[in-house]
Amino acid sequence: MPSSMFKEKILYGINASPGICIGNAYLLNQVNMDIVEKYYLSTKALPAEIKRFKAAVKKTRDELNRLIKKTPDAMQRQTGIFESHLMMLKDKMLYDKVIETCEQEQVNAEWAVKNVAANLKMMFHQMENPYLSARVADLTHVTDSVIKNLVGVQKVDMSGMKKRVILVADDLSPAQTSQISLKKTQGFVTNKGGKTSHTSIIARTLGIPAVLGLDGATDLISDDDLIIVDGTEGIVIVNPEEKTLLDFAQRQEAYDNYEATLTLNSDICAKTTDNVRLMVMGNIELPEETDSVISHGGDGIGLYRTEFQYLNCPTFPSEDDLFEKYKSVVEAMAPKPVTIRTLDINGDKAIGSMSGPHETNPFLGLRAIRYCLKNPDIFKTQLKAILRSAVFGNVKILFPMISCYDEIIMARELLNQAASVLDGEGTTFNMDIDIGIMLEIPSAIIMADKLAEQVDFFSFGTNDLIQYSLAIDRGNRDVAYLYDGLQPAVIRLMKHAADVGHKKGKKMSLCGEMAADSLYTPIILGLGIDELSMNPRSIPIVKNIIRAISMEESRQFLEEVLKQRTASDIMEMLQKTYGSLLMNKMY
Repeated sequence: MPSSMFKEKILYGINASPGICIGNAYLLNQVNMDIVEKYYLSTKALPAEIKRFKAAVKKTRDELNRLIKKTPDAMQRQTGIFESHLMMLKDKMLYDKVIETCEQEQVNAEWAVKNVAANLKMMFHQMENPYLSARVADLTHVTDSVIKNLVGVQKVDMSGMKKRVILVADDLSPAQTSQISLKKTQGFVTNKGGKTSHTSIIARTLGIPAVLGLDGATDLISDDDLIIVDGTEGIVIVNPEEKTLLDFAQRQEAYDNYEATLTLNSDICAKTTDNVRLMVMGNIELPEETDSVISHGGDGIGLYRTEFQYLNCPTFPSEDDLFEKYKSVVEAMAPKPVTIRTLDINGDKAIGSMSGPHETNPFLGLRAIRYCLKNPDIFKTQLKAILRSAVFGNVKILFPMISCYDEIIMARELLNQAASVLDGEGTTFNMDIDIGIMLEIPSAIIMADKLAEQVDFFSFGTNDLIQYSLAIDRGNRDVAYLYDGLQPAVIRLMKHAADVGHKKGKKMSLCGEMAADSLYTPIILGLGIDELSMNPRSIPIVKNIIRAISMEESRQFLEEVLKQRTASDIMEMLQKTYGSLLMNKMY
């Protein structure tokens, strides 16, 4: 317990996994890989040095294989991260380049590994793409392991923890997260990482509160410090005062009780007070998240983001690799629907195996459907895998970032070509599936009446719709205040598209972050959205709100919303009309 001489400190980071935990910090001491000695070798000594490097790589590979075998059942499907690290060890850009550096510069292997890794990291950073940060993290974990094996450094063993703690680290490697025991781990705090990092994914999978991206956390937190981690708000409190400790203990209890109560009722359908039912489904990135959708009462998967299987792989995945992943999800959810969104990369996502010219504005560049149409072989490989998986359940296809009529025509033509190839091969597939498009670009909403001729359903992608409608970069802190789903222009665009969709007899769904925030639920109901899709842990909360609201009242409320001039006007309306229902904190 920290003494009273220590002042309470509040640190702000990324809310990577919701929930609250209170406990003692356990710092994972990282070996400083910057301190690697450089020395020169004679020509005669080089063969032995290359042999030493190869032995270190083999040892690292053996360690990864052992981790794959020993990974706990709760995280068994996370082994794909280790498998990608195994492939990275064989990559010519790393493996061959280290040997070449040793031979040409006549230097020791650990220095060569450090030098090659530094050059690769610089190349990734220069691409200025957030998703390549994940590749940098993977590269760091792999090369650090090789260097440790070269210099004989003892690996950090988390299995030695004697009590339940909150892990604090610069970053958690896949090897370390594979050792995590729920009996000993209350939460995560890291300097690095974000909502898409493996640490964040595992934290959400295990239901452990996590705050990531806290620069300097390992300098500001000491071993055994009492800390509070609020993974919902993205806050870490170090050496809390007695009043703060009591407050968060009460919040923790209230949050846990509330979530437990909601989960108990999560299987009850989301039906409004005037008997209108909505489908409330889950968004997933990885097959292992399917269990979370089911346990939280999801009516299906409304958005299966398929990028992660590409992002986590140094080469493009094969048709069979994709098929096996899709099939596992579709079978697990059957007969409930699974909407598979086709590859949506670049912009804020990129593939490590993909090379190409740097884009100064990737959000307006070659991304999503544009990339797929320009790379038909890659696209058809994915489409074939989707059509094959559709034999095993209720599958829908969703095309992202459609901006004009021509794009949906071309996408459908490639889908037909994929089906023809499968038919020619004698491979079993199902072409009788619904086809939809994301409504995330204003031009698509303006042309919704014509696009409706080619699709079975529309799905609002509100994250990008807000960005493109208001001409703001949602990752730019200077204009973040404008990024607001309550902006009247955004709601009017959605109202126009919803009206067109209903008139054309098309299902309307919403799968952006707006769906998960109960603040927007009355407006979404007023728009007449048929299906919502969100992160699995939000499903019970949103279902609960829907069951407390009247559809008719929501429609009347929306009519008044559409008369407002500003987002703050709409917020004031929400507070006055639904404040007691929506604004109360759960903890």
